[in-house]
Amino acid sequence: MAKDVRLQKMLADCGIASRRKAEEMISAGDVKVNGVTAKIGDKVDPKKDKVSIRGKLLDTHVKEIYIMLHKPRGFITTMSDEMDRKCVAELVKDIPERIYPVGRLDRESEGLLLMTNDGEFANAMTHPSLHIPKTYRVTIRPTITEDQLTQIAVGIVIDGRKTAPARVNVLSQESGRVVLEIVLYEGRNRQIRKMCEQLGLEVARLKRIAVGPVKLGMLQPGKWRPLTKEEVKKLMAGAKEDKQLQNLGGEPDDFHTAAQGPDPGRANFKVHPRRGR
Repeated sequence: MAKDVRLQKMLADCGIASRRKAEEMISAGDVKVNGVTAKIGDKVDPKKDKVSIRGKLLDTHVKEIYIMLHKPRGFITTMSDEMDRKCVAELVKDIPERIYPVGRLDRESEGLLLMTNDGEFANAMTHPSLHIPKTYRVTIRPTITEDQLTQIAVGIVIDGRKTAPARVNVLSQESGRVVLEIVLYEGRNRQIRKMCEQLGLEVARLKRIAVGPVKLGMLQPGKWRPLTKEEVKKLMAGAKEDKQLQNLGGEPDDFHTAAQGPDPGRANFKVHPRRGR
């Protein structure tokens, strides 16, 4: 957990209560930090500060959790839902720590969803100034032209703003359907679906198969597994390198360009053999 986090967030991360309930506890004077009654807006260092609730000392050490979930279609990317729809919380209820999704996949999309309780990691993966590549396998109906592929690659104006350059490869093509691999470098809401809608294309299936160098592999729908230390290290290193390159005015490094097809902004209409999942 990052240093100097808001007290209500730390209480929520420790599983004491939701952030809203934690704020109520703070406002009621139930929470003290180093013996001093806390107030809304206070920040704490979980590794150094002593936090107590109604006189009982709290163990503020939170085990950092990083997992990969294969989100099935039909689940929304949230930990609770007022409309009682199926949400990803149901799929990770065997994890005792409070975790949350990193970014999102819409209800009808599937595939790799990162989840964590580490705010620093989540921010590094989703911050709009950082460009962690996300790879999708997209089934389009009925077909797609070379011009449409190029438009997806160079960018399309959606919601009043042009999308960032993407990589596009044709994986397979048959009567009535085309399977694409699309690599995005930004995380706009329902971006692939909106781009395809703009071009008059039907998205029959959308599956995220990788985030940076971390791949979904053979993980089955509805199942999760912990990220390895090496996977977490690579993801964080890639985010930091991207930020350093931006400060220097440089180009993306191998983390962003390795073995993903043509350069962003270009489409490859040649059919490529399917890669293993």
